[in-house]
Amino acid sequence: MLIHPNFDPVALAIGPIAIRWYGLMYLVAFVAFVLLCRLHARRLPELGWHPRMIDDVLFFGVIGVIVGGRLGYVLFYKPVYYASHLAEIPAVWQGGMSFHGGFLGVLAAMWWYARSRRLEFWSVMDFIAPAVPLGLASGRLGNFINGELWGRATTLPWGMVFPQAGDGIARHPSQLYQFALEGVALFVVLWVFARRPRPAGAVSGLFLSGYGLFRFIAEFAREPDAFLGLLALGMTMGQWLSVPMILAGIGLMVWSSRRTGHLPDARPDRSIPAGRSGGRRGP
Repeated sequence: MLIHPNFDPVALAIGPIAIRWYGLMYLVAFVAFVLLCRLHARRLPELGWHPRMIDDVLFFGVIGVIVGGRLGYVLFYKPVYYASHLAEIPAVWQGGMSFHGGFLGVLAAMWWYARSRRLEFWSVMDFIAPAVPLGLASGRLGNFINGELWGRATTLPWGMVFPQAGDGIARHPSQLYQFALEGVALFVVLWVFARRPRPAGAVSGLFLSGYGLFRFIAEFAREPDAFLGLLALGMTMGQWLSVPMILAGIGLMVWSSRRTGHLPDARPDRSIPAGRSGGRRGP
């Protein structure tokens, strides 16, 4: 039986300013995203992406992650509580972010980015998808450092006691399972799959179905949220939210396979009248 190291959640404190590990993990995620996108752009120059466009995508994506992640947590997990505590909704520093909400937020942000730059939506989504999983991995590492989102009780030799749980029970280190599955494994699958141009929507579809499947599996080891417990069919909220992702991803890949002649690129949409295209401008 292992014992969680019970790390100090504050990585560095300078006077009244405290830099937390979880915040640093977000920074690592954003830096990794930019570096991987630039590497992806260099290995597939025919897609037409350049550094300024990647910086713009990051800007829109960060807004989508924060706003969507917070609103997703509010709506999916604690709608009744926040309905009577509206002033606490913006208080992200109190904790409470939802991946599925953040994902929807990023979808909305990327739709707006593509529309404002006169780009094809799937060219944007397919390009950024391979760079996302390592950011997810850093987030799960942040969860482990904080000793939060621990797993269910287990008798396996790598079971870990989380002092934050306050019960002395050995549990699955489910944050590390998610780090390995949703982060590292999904990254390898997508990075290899996207090594050459694919039909529009194919990479995005693989991301959707891959993440949904890995998250669904990992949820069997993760302790359900105490205020929700297990829902219908003995599934967690995370599993119920992952099922539509799996189905949508499979459907998107099937749709994509029927469009083999249409490859994603970052050129402006030719359906927009000349003079209105903003495909190369920043915000």
